[in-house]
Amino acid sequence: MNVTLKVVPVVDIGIKLRAITIGKGRKFEEICRIMIVILKENPNQAQLENLESWLKSQGVQIHRSQGQSQTILGLVGDTSRVDIDLISALDIVEEVKRVQDPYKAANRKFHPQDTVIQVGDVKIGGGNFALIAGPCSIESEEQICFVAKAVKAAGANLLRGGAFKPRTSPYSFQGLREAGLRMLLQAKKETGLPVVTEVMDISQLPFFDEVDVIQLGARNMQNFELLKELGHCGKPILLKRGLSSTYQELLMSAEYIMAGGNEQVILCERGIRTFETYTRNTLDLTAIPVLHRLSHLPVIVDPSHASGKSWLVPPMALSAVATGADGLIVEVHHDPEHAWCDGPQSITPAVFAEMTPKISQMRELMGFAKETK
Repeated sequence: MNVTLKVVPVVDIGIKLRAITIGKGRKFEEICRIMIVILKENPNQAQLENLESWLKSQGVQIHRSQGQSQTILGLVGDTSRVDIDLISALDIVEEVKRVQDPYKAANRKFHPQDTVIQVGDVKIGGGNFALIAGPCSIESEEQICFVAKAVKAAGANLLRGGAFKPRTSPYSFQGLREAGLRMLLQAKKETGLPVVTEVMDISQLPFFDEVDVIQLGARNMQNFELLKELGHCGKPILLKRGLSSTYQELLMSAEYIMAGGNEQVILCERGIRTFETYTRNTLDLTAIPVLHRLSHLPVIVDPSHASGKSWLVPPMALSAVATGADGLIVEVHHDPEHAWCDGPQSITPAVFAEMTPKISQMRELMGFAKETK
């Protein structure tokens, strides 16, 4: 039998894939998978050091995840040379698994405990809830400060506001840019609320030194050069899911940030594009439990962009809370009818104040603490 081998390398994060063609067009994919080694409780340190030294000699990278009662070693590289049976036989090893998922740092298999992200005095994830609210666009210092004080009084613990605005039309309002950031920081000073705002380009990052959480919008979810740069910025990143992106694509975008050393990533479901045209997008509530199953990162929901209609924001927000979201990001405007951007999906401070007690009640019903802060 004539056998033709054709080896084609495909580069991915932590994965080496070789497609081998055999005979008449038949293909066998040899995947050098990620491997995890689950250690027994309180492993002997001398044996652990010997194991890690041997693994490094096999040419694989080791990423240790230390939990309260369990330690996991994540092995990345060509793990085909690593003998699973040999490792499994060690006294300190509980179990060895190969992982085919292309994402490593964001993978719950590598990091079983929920990640909790600290933003000032606010914790996000691990049973802690973030309530982020504010206008879509910053229009004036008076406007952002008024809304900031209103949402804080109603229970918000972070302030959102757009200074750099990605718009479908080049003729639409594009944001106040640097001036808008200065107004946002003034609102932060007057209220004490940490601030969340969107970056659109690497060149804008120098203006974000005093911003607490950098938002990466849906249109930039796969802006890979920007993702890499955010991996070195040292700030929490609120990463919105793309309009037509899969769960894996969202997690791979998070992986880009985390591969650069920044593990402070907050995933955000903001609705996806479907055949339905009545709403702006379709809120994918399934994303919340699925992403929690696949990843240890916090998952929050944007009911404003998901629906595009202000009257749908409260029920969608409560649905997200009931499904286990770690937070909400809501657009609030003092005068939605005259908003410079996305007025139809913005709720008033009064509606926001009516919604927050219901959020607390829903979280209490779900077994969480009463406080949303």
